[in-house]
Parts: sequence; C-alpha cells; structure tokens
Amino acid sequence: MKDLLTRSITGILYVFLLLSAVFLSSDAFDFLFLSFGLICIYEFKKLIKLSGYYIFIAFLLIWWLFVHLVQEETAVFLLLAVTLSVNLFLIALLYSGKQLKNLREVHKFIITLFYIGAGCIFLTMIPYHNHDNPFAKFVIIGIFILIWINDSFAYLVGRSLGRTKLFPSISPNKTIEGFVGGMVFSLIAAYIFSIYNKDLSTLQWITLSLVVVITGTLGDLIESKFKRLAGVKDSGAILPGHGGLLDRLDSIIFLAPFTYLTLQFFLYVS
Repeated sequence: MKDLLTRSITGILYVFLLLSAVFLSSDAFDFLFLSFGLICIYEFKKLIKLSGYYIFIAFLLIWWLFVHLVQEETAVFLLLAVTLSVNLFLIALLYSGKQLKNLREVHKFIITLFYIGAGCIFLTMIPYHNHDNPFAKFVIIGIFILIWINDSFAYLVGRSLGRTKLFPSISPNKTIEGFVGGMVFSLIAAYIFSIYNKDLSTLQWITLSLVVVITGTLGDLIESKFKRLAGVKDSGAILPGHGGLLDRLDSIIFLAPFTYLTLQFFLYVS
C-alpha cells in the first residue's frame, strides 16, 4: 500500500511538472527537457559504462545549436537522419539478439548523444513543427497523453487478457494482447482529440497515434535490453517508486524523432 501511494504521488508530481512547463511558456518547456536530457544521459551513461564527461559537453553544444541557433531545415534534417539511423541500429540490435558488451567508447558516445540527447532535442522541436503555429502546446500534450494511455491500457489489458509474450527475453511481462489493447485505446483517444483540436486532422491524429504506440513500445523494449545487459532493474532512483527518470521517458525520447518526421510529412503532403 505504501509503495502504491509513493508511486501515485510521484506520478502526479511528474505529470504536473510536465503540463505546467507546457502551459507556462515555451522557454520553460525547453529548459525542462534540457534538464531531463542531462539526467537521462547521466543514467544511461552509467548503464552502458561510458567513461568521462565529454558527452554532457557534446549534448549541451548540439542543444544550443539546434534549439537556439540553427534554423536551417537542411541542418535539422541532417540531425534527424543521423538520429533515426542510430535508433534503427538499436532496433536491429534488439531483434538480432546480439550482446552490446563489445561496443567501443566511441560507439557508446554516439549512441548516447543521438539516442538520448538528440531524442530530447526533437521532443522540444515537436511543438514548433508548424511555423504557422509558433508553439503547438496541444499537439505535444496530446502525444504525452497518447503514450500514457498506451502504457496504462497495455498494462491493464495485458494483466487481464495477456497470454502471448511480446518479447519474453527482454520484457517478460509485456504481451501481444496488452500491446493491441494499448493501441486500440490510443486510437480511440486520437479520434477524440481530433474532434476537439484542429491542429491535426482526424487521419493525422490516428496516424500519429500509431507512430507513437509502435515506436514508444520499441523505445521501452530497447531501454529494457540495456538494463538487462547491465543487470539492473531501474536506470536510477531519482523518482521514488518509479526508478530513474529514463525509466519514465524511455518511450517518449525514442519516439520523438519518428514523431517529428511524421509531423513534417503531414506539412509537406497537406
């Protein structure tokens, strides 16, 4: 009972912090995920045993460049291409069954910088995806809600109906039934969003929901693999009852570049 109360209080404070930053100002939102990015890099750095602190300097540099200085689409899409390449590499590793123990320091550095660092950068870029709407706060809130709904109903449906393991070697508690349940309720939520918010069309909200659910689930599995290889249950202990901050943001960070690409596709085809 005490653990449930601790988890609930921490979860409420976490959600309150996110929503407050979104509604307060774009600067508050950017600063929050700059801070989150540094914490997640620290936790991930420990997981993969990346030595030194140069990774923090590199992250702050590309953050400053792409969040505050570089506005050229070519440069942003170059960063996006590299980030997606690293994420696709991690997906390939997830399904290949290969161990990551033989990664060199430079490989660990690149994975950390683009998987975690650039993921946070694209998360802050999502509300600015459309120049006609300087800060689309309801789009980013919608994405947060979609991933929360997916996680919640994947857990509930999985516990009540789950029989077929989704990825037993990495996450034995996840089931295909839970995955489908989370997706169905996320699609329903996306349809409801489209009724009350016109930043995106109904088809776009539904498409975005599919991208969020699929890539978010992959992000959760990838972080679970890193934790399993490190022999730990959580990435850290900063959130009482929940573990590390990366444990809460793994899905959102991984899905961010895929979501940003999807939103850019919507702009170019509309």
